[in-house]
Amino acid sequence: MMLPLNPALGATFRPPVMEARRWLEGVSFPPDRPLINVSQAAPVDPPPEGLRRAIAEASLEQAQAHLYGPVLGNGELREAVAAEWTRAYGGTVAPENVAITQGCNQAFCAAIATLAGSGDEVIIPVPWYFNHKMWLDMQGVTAVPLACGQGMVPDAEAAAALISDRTRAIVLVSPNNPSGAEYPAETLRAFFDLARDRGIALVVDETYRDFDSRDGAPHNLFADPDWGDTLIQLYSFSKAYRLTGHRVGALIASAARLVEVEKFLDTVAICPSQLGQIGAVWGMRNLGDWLTGERAEILRRRAAMTEAMTRLAGWRLKGCGAYFAWAEHPFAESSAQLAPRLVREAGVLLLPGTMFMPAGDPAGPRHVRIAFANADAAGIGALADRLAAIR
Repeated sequence: MMLPLNPALGATFRPPVMEARRWLEGVSFPPDRPLINVSQAAPVDPPPEGLRRAIAEASLEQAQAHLYGPVLGNGELREAVAAEWTRAYGGTVAPENVAITQGCNQAFCAAIATLAGSGDEVIIPVPWYFNHKMWLDMQGVTAVPLACGQGMVPDAEAAAALISDRTRAIVLVSPNNPSGAEYPAETLRAFFDLARDRGIALVVDETYRDFDSRDGAPHNLFADPDWGDTLIQLYSFSKAYRLTGHRVGALIASAARLVEVEKFLDTVAICPSQLGQIGAVWGMRNLGDWLTGERAEILRRRAAMTEAMTRLAGWRLKGCGAYFAWAEHPFAESSAQLAPRLVREAGVLLLPGTMFMPAGDPAGPRHVRIAFANADAAGIGALADRLAAIR
């Protein structure tokens, strides 16, 4: 006899990246034609040596680095984030507005846990980030899809038509995962004004803010003196400082909201990683120039990806930015079948659009996501050559 199963969890799809990795089972890749893995948006190299040494020294010399810390994160990191956000966004962010989480995924889960319960609704543009959809499903919260328009940018007026008496929040990701789209400041302001007018939250996930192609702040929402009444922002240190395994993210919200966030975090993690927080602080203080170089390299790879797609007959690049390209393929088959075929026939691992779209949406089978950030210009060229050879 089977044990009981939470039906919401049972109905949630399996983790897409892990599903894609299973396509590699039984497939071999010769040394002269290795796998090109553009499936996951995560750095594959470790942090710079200085950051690693800071973590190692803390592990050896700081006893508190191995103990529980404050649920909302260490004061040193919260203060550093508040100071940098105040400088970068031209508004006022205090340490009391900052919670440190076990990665940005946990920041999203915490934010939604404070906003919505079973039977409520949250509006999310499609294609969506699949972990966001998974968490909403697990909580019994209905994800209401919002189609994107030109340049894969959502429209606030279209979102307004989807708001019901059960709507609790709108979630935006910019630069976007999976489309790479960078939402204009006026788009974010329009959504902010809509959310404020309707008495709902605007959750803005800026995991990839450090790789935005635009100079300066991508929006001025924090300049609003009452931003905390509407805005919840999410961030990740994983991409900026290659701290993926240390799981360090941030949630920026009103102090009153963080009272509720603390309840959630205390029950699921107690506190964020001490060593990861130490690494994040060190990175913020010492890696500004290095991060500028990382951004420049990602922008070079973005340019290489854009150029490479022009050489692929029948393919259409719909969005490209940060770590991602969202592309329409020319084949009759669904991307759900095409993606595993590319592993076998081209030695390429990417994710099908069906993993980012509602079931039955015709756009899903027509698109793929290419996480190009871990491929240099030569690797992106080889990727295009392999895709061009597929029939």
